[in-house]
Amino acid sequence: MILIAGLGNPGKQYEKHRHNVGFMAVDEIHRHENFSPWRARFQALTAEGMLGGSKALLIKPTTFMNESGRALSEAARFYKIDLSDVVVLYDELDLSPGKVRVKTGGGAGGHNGIRSIDAHLGKDYRRVRIGIGHPGDKARVHGHVLGNFAKADQVWLEPVLDEIARNADLLAKGEDASFMNRLALRTQSDEPPGARGQNSAKSKGKSHIRQARPSGPKPKPPKTGPMADMLKKLFGKEE
Repeated sequence: MILIAGLGNPGKQYEKHRHNVGFMAVDEIHRHENFSPWRARFQALTAEGMLGGSKALLIKPTTFMNESGRALSEAARFYKIDLSDVVVLYDELDLSPGKVRVKTGGGAGGHNGIRSIDAHLGKDYRRVRIGIGHPGDKARVHGHVLGNFAKADQVWLEPVLDEIARNADLLAKGEDASFMNRLALRTQSDEPPGARGQNSAKSKGKSHIRQARPSGPKPKPPKTGPMADMLKKLFGKEE
């Protein structure tokens, strides 16, 4: 059995927060696949079904983010699930909005939910990091993470959640590279899907240096005046 957990905070007041994108992703998997109704146990909401030919348990801890590890450890012990078969989906500040990366193990990166899971289960589980972007100022991080997704975010958020759900079977099979490739095909660039406009289309294929260079004909040097005299002294008189 594979355990797929989404991280977030329970309660209607939190459901649209960026910090709850893990919950959103697992909800989308639940809608997309034929899972049982949600039920309360293991200090969480859980649902059972099949993914990629294997039994799967979806779980959303109801302990609040900082104690997510308690719920996951209870469920993993009950079903005797190996750590390699635990997959956790959560928000990642250090990825651009819409970017998704999968890795096994690593540090918590300041994420309290991941820190709790590390403490209760160990670190060698698989992590699906869903980029929510950084506000650019450390002082604004708390409000950014615990703020609602903006309407403009729906342009990339809905397609990414849909693609996660459509390809969840690859996670169940352990085909993490294929999963990331499918998500990358959907997003196509470093920018959130749908965010590319005419300017980025025109600059496609150019380095940031080439993009910064002015376009159009090069200016001709002056033939008379002080500047012309100085150029003649430096480079000699034109033949």
